[in-house]
Amino acid sequence: MKAFLIVCAILTTSTLFSQEDLRKKHLNLGSGGIAISGYDPVAYFSENKAVKGEKQYAVFASGAIYYFNSKANKDLFLKNWKTYEPQYGGWCAYAMGAKGEKVEVNPETFKIINGKLYLFYNKRGNNTLTKWNKSEASLKAQADVSWGSIYH
Repeated sequence: MKAFLIVCAILTTSTLFSQEDLRKKHLNLGSGGIAISGYDPVAYFSENKAVKGEKQYAVFASGAIYYFNSKANKDLFLKNWKTYEPQYGGWCAYAMGAKGEKVEVNPETFKIINGKLYLFYNKRGNNTLTKWNKSEASLKAQADVSWGSIYH
């Protein structure tokens, strides 16, 4: 019986690690596994702006490290981290919808849609949020399909 329990524990642990490894593979993470370039995911919702987080308020959640600009934001995140997690693994929502590709983002270019955080590429005069806004419904629908095929 003891051997059976050990085997079950090993299988469960390896399944959890493989799911986390799969998740990490698809997340847009910087060096050290930091999500959103160190921006506070809660601040997008509470302050409607991109705010840099601080290392002292770091949290590891489902394969990524998130930084927060306050203990209060960290605590909110810990209550329900999935609420604040960026969509499409933190990749550009427009690129996911238009091409089904993972493209880097500018964390200061974002949009909250139905309580979800979407990030966008914005460099060299190419602000994909403006393109997204022109065809949001169709791009979002396609991005959902594309992300589903990439992530699963």
